[in-house]
Amino acid sequence: MPEWMGQAFDDTVSVTWDVMAVRLVLALLFGLVVVGIYKATRRAGSAAITFPATLVLLSILIAMVTQVIGANVARAFSLVGALSVVRFRTVVRDTKDTAFVIFAVVVGMAAGAGQASIGICGLIIVGFTAYLFRDRVQTIAKVLREMNLELRLVWSPELEAQILGILAKHAEEIEATSAETIRQGAGMELGYKIRLKPAAGLTQLVSELSRLPDIQSVELEKDRGEA
Repeated sequence: MPEWMGQAFDDTVSVTWDVMAVRLVLALLFGLVVVGIYKATRRAGSAAITFPATLVLLSILIAMVTQVIGANVARAFSLVGALSVVRFRTVVRDTKDTAFVIFAVVVGMAAGAGQASIGICGLIIVGFTAYLFRDRVQTIAKVLREMNLELRLVWSPELEAQILGILAKHAEEIEATSAETIRQGAGMELGYKIRLKPAAGLTQLVSELSRLPDIQSVELEKDRGEA
């Protein structure tokens, strides 16, 4: 058997306990820096409240996985198969958040492989890039005005035209998202995603919609992103 193949399937562990501990602590520190960059460049409420903790834990776990694999090809394929079963139960709502997940994975691998210089360099450059493309105050203000509207009504073309007229007065963007019959076809439920104008009032909008004939209920809530 060639020497490289024998080394690939060797089960011996060459990493000492002190080196392993240093690498895992380094992965923890790298993960905390990733979270610091994330919080400094992302708007509040863009992800689940547990997402920052997930980034830190992910960095440490990837460092552990990197050390477990080492140069063992068989172990690498076994771990890939095992980890492919696991997936995030919380959907990442934003592509930037996906980038931070990959960021945590990479710095964790760097710490686990003993490549601290790569991890530190990546933290500096990626951190600077994330700061350049950070969420702006204007963007945050727009997001805070995004609402989901649900109406239950007895539909008619005239009523829908009145609804759209009221929404146009209070919202700068209107998007129809759903329509379904309820009560065995006796009524209809309509869904809209709207972005309110800066001066628009929630109670005034709900009040005007509720006064329309054949409106059964009005529900307006903050848009939480895609589930």
